[in-house]
Amino acid sequence: MLPSAQRADRIVIDKSERRMDLLREGRVIGRYRIDLGDAPQGHKQRRGDERTPEGEYRISDRNPNSAFHLSLRVSYPNERDRRWAREQGVDPGGDIMIHGGSARWWREDWTDGCAAVSDGEIEEIWRRVPTGTPIRIQP
Repeated sequence: MLPSAQRADRIVIDKSERRMDLLREGRVIGRYRIDLGDAPQGHKQRRGDERTPEGEYRISDRNPNSAFHLSLRVSYPNERDRRWAREQGVDPGGDIMIHGGSARWWREDWTDGCAAVSDGEIEEIWRRVPTGTPIRIQP
């Protein structure tokens, strides 16, 4: 991890812009182009819909042994997501990550609902984002 003064204290993903910003005290300290799920529009509702969730979450875990180089787990589903899924009788899914594995020559939006960057970019993000960092994913 980088020294705390160089770490992000918030992440904002703008799905429509395919952009992820790392912020520190309201200032952008890193900006990345992202790939999303195969069905990028709308909030994730159930396992297998290949949508990226929308809302307020946290980075809940870090996986140095990810199949996609490195990954940061997003705390989806939150209580609101679980309640909605129960009411609808569906499985909300899970395993939403920010991870590596994107190559700029690869097609856009190839994940199962995650936000993907290049391996080099996830290494930079990994050093800047501690567990617990809030993340807002907006349409």
